[in-house]
Amino acid sequence: MITGLDHVVVLVRDIAAGATAYETLLARAPAWRSSGDGADRVLFTLDNMTVELMAPSGDGAAANRIREVIAEQGEGLASIAFRTNDIAKMHRRLDRLALKPEPVTQAESRDTISGGMLSWRRTRAATSATRGVRLFFLELAGERPLSTPSAAAPITALDHVVISTGDPERAAALYGARLGLDMALDRSHSDWGQLMFFRCGDLIVEIVHRPGDQPVDKTRDRLWGLSWRIADIDATRARLLSAGVDVSDVRAGRKPGTRVLTVRSGTCGIPTLLVERSARPAS
Repeated sequence: MITGLDHVVVLVRDIAAGATAYETLLARAPAWRSSGDGADRVLFTLDNMTVELMAPSGDGAAANRIREVIAEQGEGLASIAFRTNDIAKMHRRLDRLALKPEPVTQAESRDTISGGMLSWRRTRAATSATRGVRLFFLELAGERPLSTPSAAAPITALDHVVISTGDPERAAALYGARLGLDMALDRSHSDWGQLMFFRCGDLIVEIVHRPGDQPVDKTRDRLWGLSWRIADIDATRARLLSAGVDVSDVRAGRKPGTRVLTVRSGTCGIPTLLVERSARPAS
């Protein structure tokens, strides 16, 4: 019923600064800009999902709520939205699973540059039932325009969205048994803790339990980080360094055949990893 991860929402204090940071990181131009309901928004759409940057606009209740969240938690990941091809059916399933979905509503957005329109239907599960993570579900009426490359060695797609949990069994029950995502891997390691990978379209929702992390609230999970796919990690590293972004050296990834680097600035507070996967040999 869930066909993929549609988008992640990133709260930022200033929409222009956030858009500049993500255009530098992704080497892609914004695909959509819009304003309304107390927020300015900029969208970057890649091969398999969209990043929605959201900043407060005006002095209304919605804008002030965004400011309160940023003041309390800082900039960073605020919510994720799963895509479905039948929102009415998805709503019934969420209701049966006691996830207390809001009524399905119709929404639309106008691009301030092109004047183009996007529309979708959506619902939201109750945060009290999703272990503190804001989860939306939507059915798009049409595809969003893609973000065009704006520099060499662009990021191509999202590889992982990472959720931190203090109770891996309950988190696994939510994303696996209740939401129906397919568990691809469950691994424990003395240094890393417990890692659970759930397939969601062509990317992974990764649930991480690190027993040493303090403090741990076992009743609430937290949206934590993003891992991006790149074709040439050396070229991407050189591009980011030349733009003044702080990045680590390239190192071997945990998964055989991968090389990774950590991006340490210019991510609006989100722990960020870049991943290069070696081509599989022909069978």
